[in-house]
Amino acid sequence: MMAPATTFEEPRVAEDVNDHRDGLALEATSDAIDEVNVLKASMRVKNGTATQAEVDLYEKSRFDADKDKTQFRQYEAACDRVKNFYREQHSKQTVAYNLKARHDFKTKTRAEMTIWQAMEKLNTLIDESDPDTSLSQIEHLLQSAEAIRRDGKPEWFQVTGLVHDLGKLLFFYGAQGQWDVVGDTFPVGCRFDETIIYPGTFVDNPDSHDPIYSSEYGIYSPGCGLDNVMLSWGHDEYLYHICKEQSTLPDEALAMIRYHSFYPWHSAGGYRWMVDGKDEKMLAAVKAFNPYDLYSKSDDTPKVEDLKAYYMELINTYFPPREGETERVIRW
Repeated sequence: MMAPATTFEEPRVAEDVNDHRDGLALEATSDAIDEVNVLKASMRVKNGTATQAEVDLYEKSRFDADKDKTQFRQYEAACDRVKNFYREQHSKQTVAYNLKARHDFKTKTRAEMTIWQAMEKLNTLIDESDPDTSLSQIEHLLQSAEAIRRDGKPEWFQVTGLVHDLGKLLFFYGAQGQWDVVGDTFPVGCRFDETIIYPGTFVDNPDSHDPIYSSEYGIYSPGCGLDNVMLSWGHDEYLYHICKEQSTLPDEALAMIRYHSFYPWHSAGGYRWMVDGKDEKMLAAVKAFNPYDLYSKSDDTPKVEDLKAYYMELINTYFPPREGETERVIRW
């Protein structure tokens, strides 16, 4: 990937700095995004236009086999809220912003806490805000992990389900709004693909008018591999970099964390020109993970205290404590 020379203009922040720290609004937006992805895929499967990857994604897991995936919400009701969100996200996720976000990530430690403390911190931001469930965030994370566990998946897969949303801590630490925390992800630095949801809303993104960034390959080359691509900054990308540097999770887990919101690739079949052999292998892992994120919310409520000891042992396995620690203190 070439290193483009560019400048970043700070996005306008609402006058009331607490406006974009509304965790209830963030989770409502995140849920609406999930609804649209679920219903969009379900509609394509029913009308026969789904890709094989999409069919596999929504049929392979066992825990959700009897669930009607069209009944979590109604498609049109979710669309208005989601389209407004993506209009802002698509106008502000530029190369310049993404370079700055990565620079800030590498040069700042936002907080230091263990994985379990991070789960408890997330609870204070978005608790009892999900219209599809009254679960706390810890309960939702355990719900995902327990669905994975019931299906007999390996321990590293269970840990991935447990931590997959912890990147939303970014909302506490320097996020500009909802648009750089949640939402489907996509590459920046090349032409915005038609497989991205609401592609017409990129019209106000300055990169869409840049002669390099708006070209098909932009700053990349065919077969460059997704490891060398900047995906739009948000909670997935943030947590991926944390886990890559501070955990022993395998490549498949890192791919699940980084790419599970990259719907233009794993669900709609876009950006195939970018991938390499490693990405082809990781695609199966990403498709295997997504149902546990999207559909586990309707499962039974887990009892946190009954499960804490089991998951603490797994956390210590894949986030091994350093000398003098009983639990790994993560740099967030």
